[in-house]
Amino acid sequence: MSNPLRGEVIRLYRNLLYLGREYPKGTTYFRERLKAAFMKNKDVTDPEKIKKLVDRGEFVIKELEALYYLRKYRAMKKRYYEPEH
Repeated sequence: MSNPLRGEVIRLYRNLLYLGREYPKGTTYFRERLKAAFMKNKDVTDPEKIKKLVDRGEFVIKELEALYYLRKYRAMKKRYYEPEH
């Protein structure tokens, strides 16, 4: 793996690991799944395929951020608004 792609992959892993701290099913569950996903693709050497995998990882980051924002929004809404029956 070339140096720039290696740095991107490591950065992606660290970002996902950081975001996994607040995962609803727990940090351990997220960490195990993340490690398994990265280990499954550890032998990929084609730069184009690596770039596609990194792009997919970036998409997962966006999805996680959306999940967290939605959870925070629901908590705030529950705190400040009366439940509608």
